[in-house]
Formats: sequence, C-alpha cells, structure tokens
Amino acid sequence: MSLLQDRSSSPLKRNITIIYVGVIFLFLTILLLAMFTNIFKTSEEGQVPDRIWLLLVGALLVAVFLLFSKASKILDAVENNSVKLERIAEAFEKNRSVLTQIEENGRLSETAKTIIFRHEDCQALRELVLEELQLGDFQAANATIDEISRRPEYASLAENLRRETHNYTNASDQQRTDQVIAHIREFFDNYQWASASSQIERLIKDCPDSQEAKLLRQELLDKKNDRKKELLNAWDEAVKEQLTDRSIEILKQLDLYLTPNEGLALQEAAKDIFKNKLHSLGVRFSLAVSENNWAEAMRTGQQIIKDFPNSKIAEEIREKREALEKRIEQQAGE
Repeated sequence: MSLLQDRSSSPLKRNITIIYVGVIFLFLTILLLAMFTNIFKTSEEGQVPDRIWLLLVGALLVAVFLLFSKASKILDAVENNSVKLERIAEAFEKNRSVLTQIEENGRLSETAKTIIFRHEDCQALRELVLEELQLGDFQAANATIDEISRRPEYASLAENLRRETHNYTNASDQQRTDQVIAHIREFFDNYQWASASSQIERLIKDCPDSQEAKLLRQELLDKKNDRKKELLNAWDEAVKEQLTDRSIEILKQLDLYLTPNEGLALQEAAKDIFKNKLHSLGVRFSLAVSENNWAEAMRTGQQIIKDFPNSKIAEEIREKREALEKRIEQQAGE
C-alpha cells in the first residue's frame, strides 16, 4: 500500500488546474504564431521588438503559474483545516451535550465528569495513532503511545494501541486496509462522521485501486441518512407523547443533520416544545419559591436563564438573584 501524505484534490483545485493548462496552451499558441507567422512583426520604427513582447508574455505567464501554485497550496491548507474544524466541532458538540446533561440534573460527581472526558480523550488519541500509522510514520506512532503510557489512567489504552500498532506494522497491505476499514466502521457506530470521512479519503488516496475503500463513501452517506431517519422518528414519537425534555435532546442532535429547509419545517413544532419546557420550568420555580426551597429555586432559575435567556421570567429571575442568594445563606445558617 502506497502511503502518501497529499490530500485528494477538491473540485476548486481541479478548476485551477484546468485554468493553468489553458494558460499553457495559450502561451504555446502565441509562441508558434510568433515563430511561423508574421502576426507579431512590424516595420514601423520605434515599436517594441517582437521578442520583447514574447518575453513579457512569458514573464506574465510565469507569474500566473506561481500565483496558481500558491493558490493550490492555500487550498490544501484550507482543506486540512476544514477537516480539523469539523472534528473539533463534532467533539465540542458531544462535550456540550454531555455537560448540558450534567448541569441539568446536577447528580453527576466530578469523578463522573472525569470519566466522560477520559472517554473523549481516548477516542482522540486512538485516532491520532491511527493517522500516524496510515502515514507510515511508525516511529511517531510509537512515540505517541509512549507519551500516553506515562499517564497511569491511560495504561490500558496504551497497551491496546501497542498491540494494534504491532499488528498494523507486521500486516500485509490488504490486512492494513482491513484494519483501517474496521476503525472507520467504529467511527460510524459512534456517529463520528467527520472523522470517518477524513479517514475514508485518506484510505482512498493510499489505496486508489481498492473498490472496498471507495464504497465506504456511499456507506458513510447511508449511515448518516439512517441516523437522521432514526432521530426524526424518535422526534415524532417524543412530540406525540409530549416528552418535552426528550424532544429537546433529540432536536439538539438533529441540528447536525438538518438542511435549512428541514429546520424551518420543524421550527413551529420546536417552538411549542420550547414553550412547554419554559412553562414547566416556570411552574417548578414557583413551587420551589412557595415551599421556601431556595436552593431548588436557584437551580431552576439558573436553568431558565441558561436555556431561555431572552424570556420575561429569565429577566425577573436575574433581578431576584441577589435576594435568592441571601435566602439560601439564611437557610443554610439555621
């Protein structure tokens, strides 16, 4: 398997290549016309010689070539950064979802948070080692694993990565391809679409003759569509059963899949869901206040401010926050 580091060309990059080929063709045409015809010749005195014009045209074309070359490099950098940003956005969305749940129920300890973030770290570290292996940089992969092994909490991960690296290093080209495909399917299972797409394109670049690698593109689209349909069905069920919290959680996940038009189609239903959620929180806040449960009132009020910052009740709670804090202090001192 040939391991190349260049990324596959984008449509825009191909267009630049076409333009460059056209410019070269134009230059050759001008050169041939100058050599075999009198189209550039003149008998008038004081005119710039034909060869000077050719040199100027040539210099211009060289400048254009350098410009296109630079643009091509910039496009490569943009593509790389785009993939990285997609991964960051994907990881951020997962972390945000987890932290939102933590904040809402307030029952998870610091230990639980550490475990959750450790899981995310493990996923990212495994992906990093896999990329280094695909690039054929086995030394870098082993160095990364050595760094991971220095953290006691990642000892098991380091051991697994060493075993995978050993298997990958001693495998045949087809076996390496199979291992990468297995990792890509793990991304499918975890709904890590950006990471899966990046690995698929790298695999196709490394194995241009692998039909199985090319079919992964369509499999990725199918998996994403299946997940989208699954979430839409779950959304419909949650709305029918008036499960407000469940509906909102599904809607947050759906946001990654919906087109602008699809988002508009769900907007009205979403408005009702959020309206019901705000009403429910408002009732909970009022009950906590009437029962002098100031700590619960503060927690509910903070959630209202966070989820519905522009609502009237959120504004009222902001005005009463200082009074609530004093009530909590008084209650704690009793």
